[in-house]
Amino acid sequence: MSDAPDPNASPVPGGAGPVAHVVLYQPEIPPNTGNIGRSCVAVGAKLWIVRPAGFDYSDARVRRAGLDYWQHLDLEDAENWTELTEKLPATNIYYFSRFAERTIWDVEFDYGDCFVFGSESSGLPRSIVQPGAPQALRLPTTKVVRSLNLATTAGIVLFEQQRQLFRRYGTQPS
Repeated sequence: MSDAPDPNASPVPGGAGPVAHVVLYQPEIPPNTGNIGRSCVAVGAKLWIVRPAGFDYSDARVRRAGLDYWQHLDLEDAENWTELTEKLPATNIYYFSRFAERTIWDVEFDYGDCFVFGSESSGLPRSIVQPGAPQALRLPTTKVVRSLNLATTAGIVLFEQQRQLFRRYGTQPS
């Protein structure tokens, strides 16, 4: 009998699914997607990709950024936004935009939350989220910085969720 953790076990108490859902809307840069995939594996989140992607995400460049973790990634894709919304089980959906009025410090994240990120060059379309929407969030930065790297932003959001969950429930990925 092995003492190694089961890579397919749910990090959510009671086994209720992934700790979070990370949605990449039409991603364009393979290493960003690979790094976000690795972060998803690290915390037990599921990665969703809304097509078209600017690359083939079975490509070696994506897997290289995810290293040997890619095989453990819970990954699903959708042809378009409508298909994603039909498939996505999450109820709390947060949309990230540098134009959002609220920051991640204004929200209490919970298990199963969904974090939606737009493409690297154009973000999320306004047809999906308006900057003043209560579910629209941003990372606080100085005015000098236009935006942070997508993989950095997703990592900060995932680990802020982890921090909040640990403080509230005393649990963390194993």
